[in-house]
Amino acid sequence: MEKTDAPEGCKVEIVEGIITVAPPPSNAHNLINSKLIRCLSAALPDEWGLFPHVGIAVPSRQGLFIPDLVVALNDVLATEEGHCIPAAAAELVAEITSPSNAYQDRIQKAAAYSHAGIPLYLLIDAWTPGGPTVTLYGEPKGGLYRVLQTGKFGDPIRLPEPIGLDLETGDFPAKG
Repeated sequence: MEKTDAPEGCKVEIVEGIITVAPPPSNAHNLINSKLIRCLSAALPDEWGLFPHVGIAVPSRQGLFIPDLVVALNDVLATEEGHCIPAAAAELVAEITSPSNAYQDRIQKAAAYSHAGIPLYLLIDAWTPGGPTVTLYGEPKGGLYRVLQTGKFGDPIRLPEPIGLDLETGDFPAKG
């Protein structure tokens, strides 16, 4: 999936075998991702990297996903060719919802990432009914995650090792 006819800047993914095209993210969305990158980069050991928009292949779920952010060992990208890494190589994936992709991020991607055995899934959801939330999922088993922690924007979220960080969410814009 190296070349598509999608408009410039759009994100093209395969979700449960269906090709999806999303418009470029909003400025608020990009601001959240920037703040997340800045926080994580200060906490990660040197051998770990932060990779925005790297492809994650999940063949068992007929998926090729492009998360907003992936935490993986730097060696993985150094040894993999192309635009994707195996899902098993990711330690954490983060998705920031938009109105057009909230269902996919909350349900379909959570199931796919869990099924692939990705240890941590961070969902930053500015569009949650009742107010913006951040949820950390972990302990994948049988295609399901356990909720490790959830809170509203402003509540710190504890990211376990190898990250080892209390993620401050107070300055995330309310609509990502």
